[in-house]
Amino acid sequence: MVKGGAVELAGHVDSFWEKCAAEGAAWRVGHVNRVTNGIRVVVPFNKQRSDDDIALAAMGRLEWNYLVPETVEVQVANGVVTVSGTVERQQQKQEVERALCTMIGITGIRNDIVIQLQVSLADVKAPIEAALRRNALIDSSHIKVNVVHGVVSLRGTVRSHIEYEEVMHAAWTAPGVINVEDHIVIGSARGE
Repeated sequence: MVKGGAVELAGHVDSFWEKCAAEGAAWRVGHVNRVTNGIRVVVPFNKQRSDDDIALAAMGRLEWNYLVPETVEVQVANGVVTVSGTVERQQQKQEVERALCTMIGITGIRNDIVIQLQVSLADVKAPIEAALRRNALIDSSHIKVNVVHGVVSLRGTVRSHIEYEEVMHAAWTAPGVINVEDHIVIGSARGE
């Protein structure tokens, strides 16, 4: 269902990967500013795995992934993989989900990983603003950045979800960022 730029996904699929792919496809449609993913994952009998098998496979995938530190832990209950522990950067947290989302037998991922920095929180704002200005996909004149103790607050409007993702990426990749408060509006609030 689509209403005013908001998309609601419903139904069921055979794998968690299909659920993620459906949400990604919805975000790629023009003028979409919100996606609610209510799709249920119903794993077929021949693809079902025990929680212990899933946990063992997930730990193996993460252990062999150079981007994921050893501080990440895995638990599985009813096919839902819960990852916890600490990482230094948002990209590591995202890599955990990327590495696990295609696994057979899982019905969801809960990411409880905490970002703990090993760097100084000195000047975080300048590199973010510079990254926004360098990116051709971003109209940086519509984005305001504020940083307090490693927490970045982003305010403004973007034209599309792709521009939104680029803004969030620019904020998360700056050294010293521990959290990003998202106050970005997707759509034509600029009067375009």
